[in-house]
Order: sequence, then C-alpha cells, then structure tokens
Amino acid sequence: MQFFVEVLVGGLLAGLMYSLVALGFVLIYKASGVFNFAQGSMVLFAALAFVTILEHGAPFGLAFVVTLLIMLALAIAIERVALRPLVNRPPMTLFMATLGLSFVIEGLAQTLFGAQVHGLELGIEDVPMNILGVSISKLDLFAAGTAGALVLVLAVLFNRTRIGLALRAVADDPLAALAIGVDLRRVWTVVWAVSGVVGLVAGLLWGARLGVQFSLSLIVLKALPVLIIGGLDSIPGTIVGGLLIGASEKLAEVYLGPAVGGGIENWFPYLLALVFLLVKPNGLFGEVVVERA
Repeated sequence: MQFFVEVLVGGLLAGLMYSLVALGFVLIYKASGVFNFAQGSMVLFAALAFVTILEHGAPFGLAFVVTLLIMLALAIAIERVALRPLVNRPPMTLFMATLGLSFVIEGLAQTLFGAQVHGLELGIEDVPMNILGVSISKLDLFAAGTAGALVLVLAVLFNRTRIGLALRAVADDPLAALAIGVDLRRVWTVVWAVSGVVGLVAGLLWGARLGVQFSLSLIVLKALPVLIIGGLDSIPGTIVGGLLIGASEKLAEVYLGPAVGGGIENWFPYLLALVFLLVKPNGLFGEVVVERA
C-alpha cells in the first residue's frame, strides 16, 4: 500500500505540472477561440532566455524580471502582429498560423540563445522527503505546489474580476461583448500576456526538472490529453484533467507496464483521451455547444 501511495502521489504531482502547460492553451482558447500550438515553443523560449541571462552573471531575481518582460513583449507581439489580422478567419487558418509560429519561435530561440543543453537550478534540492511515510521529491513537491497555486490564482482572476467577466463574455459571444462595450483588443492582449507569464513559469519548472533543451517544447504534447479530458475551455478542468493523466499514467506504467513490456506511460494518456473523445467529447468540464438548425 505504501508503494501504491508513492506512485499515486508522484503521478498527481506530475499531473499538476501538465496542468500548468495546458493552462496556456485554455486561456487563449477561451478569449479568442484559437488553439495556440505555439505554447510549447513559448515555454522553451522562456526557459532558454532565463538560463542564458543567469549564465551572463545576472542574479536570480533580475533574471526572472527581465525574462518576464521578454515573455510579455513576445506574447503581445504575437497577438498584435500575427493573430489579430486573422480574426474571424476559419479555425484551421488560425491553427496553422500558431503552428507556423511555433517553428518561428524555436528558430528565434536557437538564433539568440544557441542550441546547447543547459542545466537549471532553482535553489531547490532534488532530494526525497518523507511525508507521512511517503517518499516525495522536494523539487517535484515545490514544482507541483507552484503550478497548482498559479492555476488556482488564475481561476480566481478570470472568474471573480472585471477582466475575467469580460473574458467570459468574449468567449460566449464576441459580437455581443463588443456591442456592450467590451474592448476585445484589450482582453486579447491581457490573455496573451498572461499566457506568456504561464509559459515562463512552466519553462522554469520543467527546465529544472528535465534540463533546458529543445525537446522541452514537446512537453506541449502531454498537455493535449489534459485538455481533452478536462475540457478545452475550462480552467478548473485543467487541474482535474492533469491529475487524472498524471495518476493514471504512473499507475498504468507500474501495474500494467510489465504485462506489455513496459513503455505504457508514453501512450496510455492518449488512449485515455481517445476514450473520452468517444464517450464525452467536450471533456468533464467543457462547455456543450448547442446548435439550432
């Protein structure tokens, strides 16, 4: 039982990290209906920028502030230059635009910061801690706690504040929101800026865990099952979806993996997501769209 609990807790902590990446998708999709495939590249760009500034001798706090300003500028530039002119275009056009942006951002990151692998230390030792008899990595606990706190703060921000109400209005009906005086451009700018901040936090946490390298952008693929299960337009759904994915993949690897030769952790989340697409395509908390003929 103790081993089961350790595997379960480890999976739940990893799931919160997946939720953090998925959150960037949800924020932008709720505001503009755009599935931002470039979110993974933004995570990579933030991590590379931060570690490069650190390696040039800047203190941790200054490096964080400078990288934060860089990510805010990058996110706002993407929204204004690349996506705002494509408003009201077909969803596939917008998706292809963000797909192209992902390659542009990765190329820019390689040009500015190089392609070498970097180690990233956040001042948290990756040592096991014993909590109620369960061994938990101190770094994983810190990362999951930070991710969970950020998700909860943004959930409150977008559900309890004026900008949150404006966001929900835009998500429900952009034309109606515009008619009652909601500034669509301001809402989109704020959401993309917040997405840049989320990318920074995700980049630092995943960079400390996996190292800062170009494969870091592929972590976005682990966010897709989270979105499918939790719902593409639900901030609380990212938490539930992440927890389900994290716990199920770890338990499946430990208890089902030996029967199929191992490696089940890499594809089990997508199998679970496929089941949800068949039985509940809008996810657990996704909004059901009712279309009338």
